[in-house]
Amino acid sequence: MNSVYTLDLSLWPSTFDAWHAALAAADFILLLLLTIVSIAAWRSACRRPASPPPEPQIREPEIRVVEKIVEVEKIVEVEKPAPLPEPIILRESNSDAALQLLGLLQGEARFIDFVQEDMTGFSDADIGAAARIVHQGCAKTLREYFKISPVSQEKEGQRVSLPAGFDAGKYRLIGNVAGNAPYNGVLVHKGWQVEATHLPKLTAGHNPNIIAPAEVEL
Repeated sequence: MNSVYTLDLSLWPSTFDAWHAALAAADFILLLLLTIVSIAAWRSACRRPASPPPEPQIREPEIRVVEKIVEVEKIVEVEKPAPLPEPIILRESNSDAALQLLGLLQGEARFIDFVQEDMTGFSDADIGAAARIVHQGCAKTLREYFKISPVSQEKEGQRVSLPAGFDAGKYRLIGNVAGNAPYNGVLVHKGWQVEATHLPKLTAGHNPNIIAPAEVEL
């Protein structure tokens, strides 16, 4: 038996008031919001990459540095300076002999008068004449009281050779001195040495500081 559905138009509301309009608008807005929220959630799920699992945190060991200051007392021993060597005195010089020689040179050659005189006002001829007298007197004194000879027997201007270990007191090197002995050079000065001395003995009570006494003519 076929049944026929019959729409009863009398049941449809004949009036559409504001209340029904508000309900319909609210339903539409809720449906629209749900749709928007669903679409946004779906897009977010598609774009979000899978987050990797968190890495385990490794805790570094704590290093504690302990500084220890140790004071070290340093004792410095100061060496005492070595005492200076005492001067070596070979022999004491006797000034009496030197004063006696000056007296002899003054007596024979007027040596002190000559060297103490102011030669500014004298001519060369006068000085030369006085020097001749002084020269003769000095030569006489030296020959009488000293035996003098040359150090080197070679003539001046000749070449000489000084072996190793030569007497540095007798020979003096001049010019460009380099290297070690033997030295070969030209004899510039033959030098002098005293072989013997014959000074007269001083009398008792003689004052050697008086080279020449003052002279008073009566």
